[in-house]
Amino acid sequence: MTITRGLQPFPRAEYLRRLAAVKAEMARRDIHALVVNNAANVAYLSGYTVSGSWGSLAQALLVAIDKEEPVLVVRQCDAPAAIHQTFLERVNVIGFSESLVGKSGADGFDAVIDFLQEAGMTKRGLGLEVDYLPPQTAEKFRVRLASTSIIDCSKAVAWIRFVKSDIEISVMREAAAIADAGILRASEVIRPGVQEADAVAEIAAALVRGGDGKPGTSIPPIYLCSSPRTGTCHIRWSEDVFRVGSQVNLELGGARYGYHVGLMRTYSIGPPSDRLRRLHEAEVAGLEAALEAVRPGATCSDVANAFYRTIKKMGFEKETRCGYPIGINWTEPTASLQDGDMTELKPNMTFHLMLGNWIDEDFGYVISETFRVTESGAEVLTLAPRKLFELD
Repeated sequence: MTITRGLQPFPRAEYLRRLAAVKAEMARRDIHALVVNNAANVAYLSGYTVSGSWGSLAQALLVAIDKEEPVLVVRQCDAPAAIHQTFLERVNVIGFSESLVGKSGADGFDAVIDFLQEAGMTKRGLGLEVDYLPPQTAEKFRVRLASTSIIDCSKAVAWIRFVKSDIEISVMREAAAIADAGILRASEVIRPGVQEADAVAEIAAALVRGGDGKPGTSIPPIYLCSSPRTGTCHIRWSEDVFRVGSQVNLELGGARYGYHVGLMRTYSIGPPSDRLRRLHEAEVAGLEAALEAVRPGATCSDVANAFYRTIKKMGFEKETRCGYPIGINWTEPTASLQDGDMTELKPNMTFHLMLGNWIDEDFGYVISETFRVTESGAEVLTLAPRKLFELD
């Protein structure tokens, strides 16, 4: 049976372009083969976004400097997904035996090592994403490949995917429209007497239905923190109902083919307190100052400090960072929008300008935008109103 592809948006040429950049970095480090096991990096280089087993089972994308296509090694039952999702020829998708699943001792990484040896990919330098391997697995590579020079390449692919292609930006614009739809749906369903879980169900449905005719392809975590839980950021909804006088801080994201766009807004059921209103005004002013600081050649620190200076003049401070690079699987482990991060901004870098500010145990506020660095400034991908939503 022929399996019809179509679950990823990029042409083969786009993946080959990315692989060429990775191979250039491999050549610089004198590496013949690279074992990629970080899920976001695998998605970037192949289109494979199956998430059910990442983190609990051995899976890897093997990039050889002298081979056009990489080889994807996954659990046997996940191999057909790779045919649906990736640009890889069938011969380059390897499903390892179920006998290596759920047992102590040998696991799927033994299948990875076996393939590397059989394919002659261990004769020269071998790159590993050590930061994303359990210590015992990294040790297994060192013991079984004792004669091979192993080099830590944990951030190599992440730095390459930090700068997006134009086609990636187009997919992130689609994800941004989905995030906007979720924020606007929240403004319709957050009402007194409505159970938080029911509101989140409606918000999640909006993230799946999508925006501008493009559905969401997954649902990133939804964080809904209502009074008196607005002084924290990463808890989910409760079994409680919304009440008059409640504040709701919401963080969500739109997702298209593994690419994420984050968005945060604050809602008040009834008139907001003077303190909340003043904080909102300061945060919006700081957000605009931060965006004005974005330009090629500026640093992450420049953007963050533009925000910090602005809100300080208005009587507030923020202890946490102002954001981070965003793309596949939400965060990209390369830089932070914070004081002292001298990472230089370049066109087509994308960031979640995350300005959540948790001031007391029972009081905080959130607002954010996802933006792209352009040749001259910032393009905000999200379009939701930059307002404190006041709900009846």
